[in-house]
Amino acid sequence: MTATTENKTITKVRTPGRPKKTIRRSDFLMVRLTPTERILIEGRAKNAGLKPSEWFRRAAKNAKVFPRFTVEETGWFRMLAGLANNLNQLTHLAHVAGLFTLAMKCQTILKQVEELITKLSSHDG
Repeated sequence: MTATTENKTITKVRTPGRPKKTIRRSDFLMVRLTPTERILIEGRAKNAGLKPSEWFRRAAKNAKVFPRFTVEETGWFRMLAGLANNLNQLTHLAHVAGLFTLAMKCQTILKQVEELITKLSSHDG
């Protein structure tokens, strides 16, 4: 391309080939799919008018992942396991020493277990 301005010639130099992409995808993430999952993804991508890889990228960006249990809930599970262990020990002692001597201790532990189960079931979302 040339342009003339008052007896001066300015020439623009164009670089040959395709222009460089501003964002280059150079990293790979390998994902294993079942044949059914692949067909499902390819079908959804086709319906959206996208390539499967682009559909997958968009789906991954918009996905919301929630942790299975919160830190508080895992603490409750640990406490529940400890209470179950104590209850087993008390049951063993009840068989050895007699049931009536340990009845009060077992009742308090059972109340704690019930409270924890109530807390866990109320946080179930």
